[in-house]
Amino acid sequence: MKKILVIEDEQGILDIITDVLEAECFTAIKAENGKIGVEKALENVPDLIICDVMMPEIDGYTVLKILRKNLLTEAIPFIFLTAKVERADLRKGMGLGADDYLTKPFTNAELMNAINTRLEKQGTIERKTQEQLNELRSSITLSLPHELRTPLNGIIGSSNFIIQEFKELESDEMLEMVENIHISAHRLYRLIQNFLLYADLELLSRDQDRLKLFTTGFLCNPKSIIREVAIEKARNFNRLKDLDITSEDTNLSISESNFRKIVDELLDNAFKFSSFGTKVKVIGRLEGDVFIVDFIDFGKGMSANEISNIGAYQQFNRKIYEQQGSGLGLSIAKQITELHHGKLTIQSIPLQQTTVTIFLPIEVEET
Repeated sequence: MKKILVIEDEQGILDIITDVLEAECFTAIKAENGKIGVEKALENVPDLIICDVMMPEIDGYTVLKILRKNLLTEAIPFIFLTAKVERADLRKGMGLGADDYLTKPFTNAELMNAINTRLEKQGTIERKTQEQLNELRSSITLSLPHELRTPLNGIIGSSNFIIQEFKELESDEMLEMVENIHISAHRLYRLIQNFLLYADLELLSRDQDRLKLFTTGFLCNPKSIIREVAIEKARNFNRLKDLDITSEDTNLSISESNFRKIVDELLDNAFKFSSFGTKVKVIGRLEGDVFIVDFIDFGKGMSANEISNIGAYQQFNRKIYEQQGSGLGLSIAKQITELHHGKLTIQSIPLQQTTVTIFLPIEVEET
């Protein structure tokens, strides 16, 4: 049974609407003002919200603004109730993310039509989302064995060679085999950790306590973190001469570990998918209240279609480009950025250049 939250400070109207909803086999949740409405929305996570605009203490616009900032309630269909609808009011409400308006007085038919239209639209969105999730699960099933097998083959092959040829191997040959095992083991460990992290990020939005803990943090030195991670990554790829870093500094509302992970994954991709001797640039800059970091490489690039189909467990042109990796890194960086109210964008010219840019809000000091 669908749950509908009704936020209305006029008791008579509140009772009428909830009576109609219950007669239509909905579960109606009453809230006598905006403050209670926000609390009940977070507590019950309804399928749709009907909210009066003009209310004391917290008006409807504020209610909508609060709920659109919360991952639990940001996508819930929202219908405003108002005694009059001026064009400016419509623009304001729609700009905040309202889905519809009902003007008082309204008939039961108008009420039910607005509700059913929004629920049907939401149902269509949810079906498409489910289709995407099913496609993702299928992709995981197909790609995970292959991705795990590649580094495992390196470990098994090198260790078998050592066992069989132990007495004949010179010390430098033995060292080379052990280094191959170490590299493959590190690759396997990183891959497993990223799969586990991706799954955990997918579940975070359903657990408000864990989400709050994950997004709690403060960083005052992103410039030094970028430099530290970039130099280490370039050294691992034996490409220190290819690295070019410039960055400003600021305060960010993100933990050091989460920021490091974003930078690490995006630099890993930049080095992995560009050739030795070509530049990899990292540019950090402030624009207003946003910290922007560009990760630029001059490698194989991506087409517009490839960018639009970015997803986890997807690696483009695998048959042509044999670099290792499941494509999880970009997806993980995107999710972490968005969980911190940021954004990740990609611009690319195939076979020439790719720029991945993250936008993170800066920490504003309270006065």
